[in-house]
Amino acid sequence: MQREGDPAVSNCSLAHVPGDTVRQDRTGDQVTRGPGEGTDVLEVVALSALTAFLTAVGNGAAGEMGKQMLLSTGVLVRRTLGWQTPLPADEEGWQALAGQVYARIGGDPEQAREWARLVWSFPEPSVELLPAGGFPPSTRDFTNRQKVLRQLRREAGRPADGRPRVALLHGPPGIGTTAVARHLGGTLQNRFPDGQFYVDLRDAPGENGPEPATVLVRVLRKMGVSSEDMPSTSEGRGELYHRLTAGRRALVVVDHASAVAQVRSLIPATPEVFLLVVVSGGPLALAAERVPVPPLSDRYAVQLVRKVAGREGYALAKNLMPGLLAACAGNAFALRTEALRLQAEASAGGYASRRAEPSAGADDPVRGAVRGACERLRPQAVRLVRLTALGGWPCVDARIAAAAAGITPQEAGPMLAEASETGLLETMDDERFRYRPEVRRCLADAAGPQYGIPECTAAVERVLDLLLNRALHAAHAALPLSWRTEPAPEEGEACDGEAQGIEVLAAELGSLVRAVVVADEYRYVERALRLARALWPLQLKAGYWDEVLPALRVATDCADKHQPHSAMAGALHFQLAHCLGELKRWNGAEEAARAAIACERAYEHLRGEASAVELLGLLELAQWRHEPAYERFVEAESILSRITADQEGAGDLPRAFALAGRHRGRALRGMRRFTESRELLEAAADFFESRQEDYNRARALTDLAETLHEEGDDDAALTTIATAERLLTAAAAPHLRYLAGLRLRCTDGHRPE
Repeated sequence: MQREGDPAVSNCSLAHVPGDTVRQDRTGDQVTRGPGEGTDVLEVVALSALTAFLTAVGNGAAGEMGKQMLLSTGVLVRRTLGWQTPLPADEEGWQALAGQVYARIGGDPEQAREWARLVWSFPEPSVELLPAGGFPPSTRDFTNRQKVLRQLRREAGRPADGRPRVALLHGPPGIGTTAVARHLGGTLQNRFPDGQFYVDLRDAPGENGPEPATVLVRVLRKMGVSSEDMPSTSEGRGELYHRLTAGRRALVVVDHASAVAQVRSLIPATPEVFLLVVVSGGPLALAAERVPVPPLSDRYAVQLVRKVAGREGYALAKNLMPGLLAACAGNAFALRTEALRLQAEASAGGYASRRAEPSAGADDPVRGAVRGACERLRPQAVRLVRLTALGGWPCVDARIAAAAAGITPQEAGPMLAEASETGLLETMDDERFRYRPEVRRCLADAAGPQYGIPECTAAVERVLDLLLNRALHAAHAALPLSWRTEPAPEEGEACDGEAQGIEVLAAELGSLVRAVVVADEYRYVERALRLARALWPLQLKAGYWDEVLPALRVATDCADKHQPHSAMAGALHFQLAHCLGELKRWNGAEEAARAAIACERAYEHLRGEASAVELLGLLELAQWRHEPAYERFVEAESILSRITADQEGAGDLPRAFALAGRHRGRALRGMRRFTESRELLEAAADFFESRQEDYNRARALTDLAETLHEEGDDDAALTTIATAERLLTAAAAPHLRYLAGLRLRCTDGHRPE
């Protein structure tokens, strides 16, 4: 049932009013009905609703069904206008297209009927805002900050007056900005009953953090949006974010932001949403209430030390407190680290001793605290945390740390726990640890002078090898029959099936992307390329396009520089083209696809060349260029036919021809060559039935039903839809929703309420 105010669905309804009429829809726009035949005449959709629909399709969900709706819309556009129309490139283009379509259907009741059905069949988003987004708890030793909290609460609760509620919380590293944000969330639960959503950008690989589009993805995932429902464009994601939060009372926190662009799209358009941007460092040039976090005064610094160190620990340091306070300079991290030292010494029954410290202004308190924490660790543990810090890994576990230090995971685990007790590492929920950015930099800076470049380089190399081994096992498990994944290594831990393979790759994604960058920086070319190629299952089956994109860009550049015109270069350009295509960055996708074709052709790799040509055809098909797409699919089949029985890919030829035939059938539908389209799609469906590939058969049957509907045989289309529905499980919910909409387009009568 249509929801009021949903911009993606027309506000029109079926009419039973005889004759030509003009009325207003619920938005107040005039809706004209064409000349009628009796009393069962469909009204023409309003121009505003048509524009909203076309824009929503253009910015719509990624995944197979989002592309299917885009293709079906393009077919109807061509049928309505009578010529091949290029896919609009921006919002103005969609508006212009809506005007052209509206002008045509106003005098054509049959076309108007078809457009209204398509608009009404648009699968309504199943996304609902989750009431809780997993906001992290505050720390038990949170101290003071009442002035900062009052300022934040005042911004969160002030009258909106047409101004969005946005605050920028900032302060030097270690001062406690994250602790303030988390504590605020714990005190404002009643004010924001519709959800508190916290995203920490510090775990993103790279020094500059994720791109703005990726930040939107991460926030929307926190709000319950699945990969299938995730819009592919930044515009679509921003629209979904504002739709989900419209009229809601919610808190959105983005921690460790590094650029205004990362959060600009998150500025709320509704008065009861409060956006808090947290920066570790100087303030960003964001239009927001700026709330600096100052150093703790001596009074509250002492309170913090008491809370963390306990009564006995604090008693040990009474005589040393002035020097401790001066060295820490009100920095919460430094104070907490020193308090942990006092707590440990008290537990051991010792007494506090204080090394000479420089004055507060002469040294960075965080670096001083890190040096002090290292002095309290065993030398082996200090070596481990320093070498592990070198790669800039978003998170580490016992195996990564063991690889860095050249020891066993059984030895590394207790050392990580020991380092965590000193404050050098933060414990995560899944037996992993992470560094604060400033702590990691300090430890990494000390590694080279202490251990030498050869040992540091070897540490990074060992971690890269570990991550590559994990990735190869997981990728093979996720796609065991794919020629785009390497065989699993003989050594290492195997994954138990497809689901675990995807799970392992997703859990390690940040480290794997970082590993590609590190391998390229260290000029470990082969490792960089193989790591990037192992990400293929994540982009093919799990929709992590934004996250893998930085690694693919680095890897393709590396391949072009060191292994040009190779099969590996072709494979990586193919992955990049696929990724950009899923994100509807068409120009970059086509450029990458052509680069893949050139590489595969130069290497005389027929299977890879055919696949890349087919991908280019799919990109053209998605942009409503049906004739060029058809020619690409024919070309791909021609290349496949040159593969001999003893060449790579010979065993996969029947399936490859079936897929290419399906794509040809889809292109022919757009060209209105229905008989040929139907024959090819029926053949593809029969092939997948013989292979018991239910999902691929359902996809071919969905295409066939669309062709039958365009051809005017709705009875056959409905039978085909029913067959496709029986083949799908509940896990294919987006596909089932699409088929329900397609059924509506094939059925005469009223839109069900």
